[in-house]
Amino acid sequence: MAVRKLKPTTPGQRHKIIGTFEEITASVPEKSLTYGKHSTGGRNNVGKMTVRYMGGGHKRKFRFIDFRRDKDGVPAVVKTIEYDPNRSARIALLFYADGEKRYIIAPNGLQVGMTLMSGAEAAPEVGNALPLQNIPVGTVIHNIELRPGQGALLVRSAGNFAQLTSREGRYCVIKLPSGETRKILSACKATVGSVGNSDHALESSGKAGRSRWLGRRPHNRGVVMNPHDHPMGGGEGRQSGGHPRSRKGLYAKGLKTRAPKKQSSKYIIERANKK
Repeated sequence: MAVRKLKPTTPGQRHKIIGTFEEITASVPEKSLTYGKHSTGGRNNVGKMTVRYMGGGHKRKFRFIDFRRDKDGVPAVVKTIEYDPNRSARIALLFYADGEKRYIIAPNGLQVGMTLMSGAEAAPEVGNALPLQNIPVGTVIHNIELRPGQGALLVRSAGNFAQLTSREGRYCVIKLPSGETRKILSACKATVGSVGNSDHALESSGKAGRSRWLGRRPHNRGVVMNPHDHPMGGGEGRQSGGHPRSRKGLYAKGLKTRAPKKQSSKYIIERANKK
């Protein structure tokens, strides 16, 4: 995966940096694994706008991704690597030996034609999914479950990876991309390797129109509003706006947002790195 910078023939092209898509091998998704994704435009079930600055954007098809990897012991061949408009990572289409087809998140180094496996008997190789208790200490992993059989919830976006650092009884100690170190049950599954499309972080949209294609509408700041529209609005000229607050008057920065008595806090060994 690489990125390309275009010639500055227009103001939008000048700052545009996009992926090369050289790893993509199919342009049309597998029809049996997609459905038309309905866009809400930030409205709820009665049509009231509940989230601002959403709407428009290109029509998308949602791809069903297999985050459970529960077809243990059945080998699968990587048929294609495809673009997915719903996520930053690429996806891979697997053809299982019993005839079933499934999409997975494509890890770094995955090639068309490779054979993947899942389950306790699988080898700890790139793309294989197996319980944490069967993965060697020090291995780079992604697509990590928090509860056995629930499906992967952690480390799913482009270029991310976690590391299995040690074992403590029934638990494995995982270092997450945020810097947080936490314990996860050894029976939970994870996929070996890092998520592909690691150059996604280097991309630059180049123009505001690309945000509109993604369904994001212009976002105006609180300090430029009137006092009855926002707590930070009003004032003659450019005022500082006071302490950063939300539209409802709640402090926007500095307050802890995690519930102090949250049950899962006992599994966190070290909190994420503070900037």
